[in-house]
Amino acid sequence: MSAMLLTEIDHVAIAVRDLEAAIDYYRRAFGATVDHREIVESDGVEEALLKVAESYVQLLTPTRPDSPVAKAIEKRGEGLHHVGYRVADCAVALQAMIDAGATPIDSAPRPGSRGTTVAFVHPKSSFGTLIELVQE
Repeated sequence: MSAMLLTEIDHVAIAVRDLEAAIDYYRRAFGATVDHREIVESDGVEEALLKVAESYVQLLTPTRPDSPVAKAIEKRGEGLHHVGYRVADCAVALQAMIDAGATPIDSAPRPGSRGTTVAFVHPKSSFGTLIELVQE
């Protein structure tokens, strides 16, 4: 692999129990405002995206107790959940990661929030970091 597939950091996702309290904290601490808010039914989360330059801080809260974010909070508490890397072609980037030894969570790219295409890669195969590939 010689070509760089990552185009920028799309977002840093932080799992929280109380989305309103987290939004308020970021507003008071940094003057941040919500650029986009959405419930992603397929993932069982509600997200609030706070724009930072061309990237986001993504605050995530579970909408149901069986969602991956609910399980993560239950197991590890609130905090950093995953890093989203922006890519030009999600399928190409996912295959490159698999070829490099990554274990995909998503077998193929799927619809994400704000009209993106996404795929997740398991943290056990990525040095302890849950990775989301994001194609706009």
